[in-house]
Amino acid sequence: MDFEPFRGELMAYCYRMLGSFHEAEDLVQETLLRAWKARERYDPGRASVRTWLYRIATNVCLTALEGRRRRPLPSGLGAPSDDPGAPLVPASDVPWLEPFPGARFDVEARADLRLAWVAAVQVLPARQRAVLVLREVLAFTAAEVAEQLGTTVAAVNSALQRARAALAEVADAGAVAEPDDPGVRAVVQRYVRAFEAADVPALVRLLAEDAVLEMPPVPLWYRGRGDYGRFMERVFAMRGTGWAVRELTANGQPALAAYAPEPGGGHRLHTLQVFAVIDGRVAHNVVFADPRVFDAFGLPREISAKDFHRER
Repeated sequence: MDFEPFRGELMAYCYRMLGSFHEAEDLVQETLLRAWKARERYDPGRASVRTWLYRIATNVCLTALEGRRRRPLPSGLGAPSDDPGAPLVPASDVPWLEPFPGARFDVEARADLRLAWVAAVQVLPARQRAVLVLREVLAFTAAEVAEQLGTTVAAVNSALQRARAALAEVADAGAVAEPDDPGVRAVVQRYVRAFEAADVPALVRLLAEDAVLEMPPVPLWYRGRGDYGRFMERVFAMRGTGWAVRELTANGQPALAAYAPEPGGGHRLHTLQVFAVIDGRVAHNVVFADPRVFDAFGLPREISAKDFHRER
């Protein structure tokens, strides 16, 4: 039995359930190990290999979620800050939501991988979370989900209804355009040019009126062009100008790796930034500074001026 063709979609499933790419990797490995050990007991008359694997993965995820705190973004923990000069103190005790490097896997870029959607799903109880993803995202039937969860069709339908109601106030992920959309590419490229030039007024002109900027593991976040621009002025004052940027994608959204200039030459990786572009404006920027996130995306920690210009 060859389970490898299912690894990518199982990664996306476990990521949606846990909100952590690194935990998803471990849980998928555990799922495939359990499946291999139980392969002689698999009954093709009862379920397809795919359905059987998802049952194992669901049980693995539900066990992992027992007693766990949800993985939020800073905007899910409180009101926005009104002080762009506030100390940037990481909250190391918070299990922050992580981005998903979809380019590493054969995973379709869908709205239900968006950071905002995954963050909203983390608020749901674990079994509701599983029902929502299995039914709404993966299109399993209510009977299949009931079999996977060891419950009834009525219970599955009830859980799905409650999950839908809980997410009703989440912004429409479908409004976020795909990263390969020509309009989105143009916005991101203008943002990159402004960022590399440390041109804050140009950055601000690309923002939605109520644009959100947040920076896990720092629990602060800002809303609105004004505070976003003032914070960027602070960043460039602290780290200088002449940044280098590498474009990529995360969670099916446009993203960039920002490299700050080093005093002795070259650039060092500073942040991974994931954008939501809506109606031709940057509506949301989640800025990750965790080295484990950098590793998940396979980003080099340093690049030379020669490397940067070669990529361009």
